Amino acid sequence: MSLKPGDKAPLFKLFASDKSEVKLSSFKGRNVVLLFFPQAFTGTCTTELCSVRDNMNIYSSLNAEVLAVSVDSVFTLARFKEEQGFNFPLLSDFNKKVSKAYGAQYKDWILGMKGVAKRSAFVVDKKGIIQYAEVLESAGDLPDFDKIKQALDACQ
Repeated sequence: MSLKPGDKAPLFKLFASDKSEVKLSSFKGRNVVLLFFPQAFTGTCTTELCSVRDNMNIYSSLNAEVLAVSVDSVFTLARFKEEQGFNFPLLSDFNKKVSKAYGAQYKDWILGMKGVAKRSAFVVDKKGIIQYAEVLESAGDLPDFDKIKQALDACQ
């Protein structure tokens, strides 16, 4: 079951590509754009995250931190971040617990893979409440960045 606006965002602790521990609770008092993506180095995932990278000034101006989550290992995410020059944390949900808690997980995906994160976007406000939720069934679709920005604007 996916989360919806008004729900309390499930707290989590994950490792970033630099092996640092990142806790959602440490962002209390700031807005967070939480993006789940299926896999590093794939076309749509690269397009999505490069768009965020290239528009980081917009998110910063809306007092938002961006966190991107996939089930890839920290080592894969480190290489992906380095190659693409991402300016936000990439978090490893290798054990697939966080994507499941957010209702953002494929039961079955391509090539027999199970538990891969669905492309999803959540805006979590300063109090830890979800203000926007979008879970996409097609990995080829991108989140609605205009609606994400509108939700962030409403959080001001």
